[in-house]
Amino acid sequence: MTQKTALHDLHIDLGAKMGEFAGYDMPLYYPLGVIGEHEWVRNACGLFDVSHMGQIVLEGAGAAQFWERLTPSGFQQKAPGRAQYTVLMNEQGGIIDDLIITRTAPDGFFTVINAGCKEKDIAWIQSQLTPDLKLTRLDDRALLALQGVKAESVMAQTLNLDLSALPYMHMTETKAVIDGKDVDLFISRLGYTGEDGFEISVPNAHAVALAKALLAHEAVKPIGLAARDSLRLEMGYPLYGHDIHAQTSPVEADIGWIMSKNNTGFIGADIVLPQKEKGVARKRIGVRLLEKGVAREGAEIRNNRDEIVGALTSGGFSPSLKESIGQGYIQTDLAVPGQKIFVNVRGRNIMAEVAGLPFAPAKTKSMKK
Repeated sequence: MTQKTALHDLHIDLGAKMGEFAGYDMPLYYPLGVIGEHEWVRNACGLFDVSHMGQIVLEGAGAAQFWERLTPSGFQQKAPGRAQYTVLMNEQGGIIDDLIITRTAPDGFFTVINAGCKEKDIAWIQSQLTPDLKLTRLDDRALLALQGVKAESVMAQTLNLDLSALPYMHMTETKAVIDGKDVDLFISRLGYTGEDGFEISVPNAHAVALAKALLAHEAVKPIGLAARDSLRLEMGYPLYGHDIHAQTSPVEADIGWIMSKNNTGFIGADIVLPQKEKGVARKRIGVRLLEKGVAREGAEIRNNRDEIVGALTSGGFSPSLKESIGQGYIQTDLAVPGQKIFVNVRGRNIMAEVAGLPFAPAKTKSMKK
C-alpha cells in the first residue's frame, strides 16, 4: 500500500501532480512546472517535502567507532553539531546507500537515510549493533527542505530564527513558535540542490503548520521531486540506485574525499583502500552534450572508434545551463575534462565531452565570500 507523508493533503490542495516514489505518494511538480520550480530555487527559495526519508538516532558507548566500521569516514574527532555525508559499505567494497550522519553528543548521532533504502539500511545497521548501542526510529517526524539564496532570511522572518552563524554541514536543535506552540526542531544547514538552505526535522503533528508558515512568505514556492532531480544533477550529486549502488565503490564513484585517512578498519576496506592507492578501471564523470539531444540513463558512451567505453547513469536537460548533461562511468584513461566522446541516443552518436563536476558552482554557505 502506498504511504503518505504528513503533508500529503497540503500537496493536493496546492495542485501538485502526484506520483509514487519509494513507496510514497509524492509531489512530482506543481502548477509552476518543473523548469519554473528549478529556476525559482536557484533565484529565490523552494520548499520540498522529503518526509519519506528515514530519520534515526543512534546512542551509546562507542557510537563514533560504530559508524567508522560501517562507513569509510571519520567520526571520533567530529564536534557535536557537525554533519558528514558518507556511505554505508558492504564487504565487497560497494555502497549500500549514501546518507548524512550528524554528531549530536559525545555518544549520540542523528542520521537521515534515503527513502528507497530506508528499511534495508535500518535492518543492516541493527544487525551490526553492539550491546551498548540503541537505535531509535523517528517515524513521528517529518522532514522539510528549504533551499535557495533567500532561505536564511525566510527562516528569520517566518520563524524568528537567526541562523546566520550556523555553518554549512552543521545542525542545531532549537525551538520555534509554530501555530502558537513551542515546537522542537532539528535544523541542518545542508541540502541536495547546491544552494544555501536547511533541512528541518519537525514532529508530524506540526509539519503542515510549519509548511504553511514558510509558504506564506512571498519568496517561497512548493517544489516537487522532478525539479529536485534536475537541481542535484546540475551539482553532480550522485543518486543512489542510479549513479551509485552496491557494485560501485567510493573510489569509482569519485567520492573518495569522504574517506578518512585515519579509518582503515571499515567494512570493505580490504578492497577499497588498494583502489584508492592504485586507481580503478572506471570512474564516475560528468557528461555535457555538444549537439542537440537529451541523453538519459542507460545511454552508451563511445569513443571516436565507436567502441563502448561506458554508460550514462543519469541525464537530462539543465534549466540553468540550457544544455543536456548527465553522469556516468567511463574508462579511467578517458575520464579527463574536455575529452571528446559520443553518447548514443536511439542509435545516433551525439558528440559530447567529459565535464568536471559540478556543472554549476555551488552556492552553499561555506562557499560564500
